[in-house]
Amino acid sequence: MGVLGRAVLAVGMRPKVQRMITEGPGRRVAQRFVAGETLEDAIRTARRLNDEGFLVTLDALGESVTDPRAMDQTAKLYLATLDTIADAHLRSEISVKPTQLGLLIDPERCRRHLELLVERASEIGTTVTVDMEDRHATEHTMTLVCELSQRFPGRVGVALQAYLYRAREDLRRLLEARVRVRLVKGAYREPKAISLRSREDISASFAALATQLLGSTSYAMLATHDDHLISLCEREIAARNLAGETYEFQMLFGVRRKLQQQLLDRGHKVRIYVPFGDQWYPYLLRRLAEKPANLRFFVEALVRG
Repeated sequence: MGVLGRAVLAVGMRPKVQRMITEGPGRRVAQRFVAGETLEDAIRTARRLNDEGFLVTLDALGESVTDPRAMDQTAKLYLATLDTIADAHLRSEISVKPTQLGLLIDPERCRRHLELLVERASEIGTTVTVDMEDRHATEHTMTLVCELSQRFPGRVGVALQAYLYRAREDLRRLLEARVRVRLVKGAYREPKAISLRSREDISASFAALATQLLGSTSYAMLATHDDHLISLCEREIAARNLAGETYEFQMLFGVRRKLQQQLLDRGHKVRIYVPFGDQWYPYLLRRLAEKPANLRFFVEALVRG
């Protein structure tokens, strides 16, 4: 994330700015990137995307939950999401942030909740991908997903953030544990001591990790909107003559929709990350910070009212 992105995050978290956006037209603009505030909204979006040929992962927004009741409610929401996926015959998985389930304040409670979710996903023939959050949760999350993968082979995935210096060693651990890997650049603001900063260095790390991942027996989930990295992955896939069942591209709902369709048209599996819920503001802020084009879209929409 560049200087502009960090500035967007800093300004956006000011209470006055947050109130202005969440209580004004910002809520309407967020609909480009968020399916809605309810599970019903998310299911409606997932069904439409499935009809268009895309796979889906549903994500209930929120993180760093500290109230035990909220942790339990989040787990119930995800169980209801899985039940609805099964009932509606959707081609969808779920993505879960472990701090939503209490990872940092009640690890055992988090473990129990996540085990129930993976068990239910396994019963209905889908998967759970665990999102990777900031440095406070990284090692806890790695340990948890590696253990769960032993109990539920092929049903557990995790995001691997290419901008972390530890990413290469983490990939080795995940491949040994046969965890499905969602490779991302990384969206959290981390100290220089543990993370790459320049766009070039982060892209180079992603490329090296993607090459290693595609050369392994793990299921590869390539989550990027970067044209250069997508082309690199496509060349690697072609060179290795990989079957479509061994990898997929992943992209965010509302971001580069033409490119999503182009990848689908070229014969790749494409999964769209579909967030929903009333905690949409931090998510929207990260999307604006990541890419100047998103920020321009947001400002133009605000001006139009």
